[in-house]
Amino acid sequence: MAFGKFKEFVGKCVRVFNVAKKPTKNELKQVSKISALGILAIGLLGFIIGIIFTILFY
Repeated sequence: MAFGKFKEFVGKCVRVFNVAKKPTKNELKQVSKISALGILAIGLLGFIIGIIFTILFY
């Protein structure tokens, strides 16, 4: 019974690997830029909130 589930899982993994493709350089650049902008935006938001709390409570 457990072997059947394992075989089914391996079959699904093989199907995913067959559909997946390596990203092109342009796709990789775009994803990197978007991720970096998101990280910077969240960091900037946290920094601004920290400054506001520092000004208000100290």
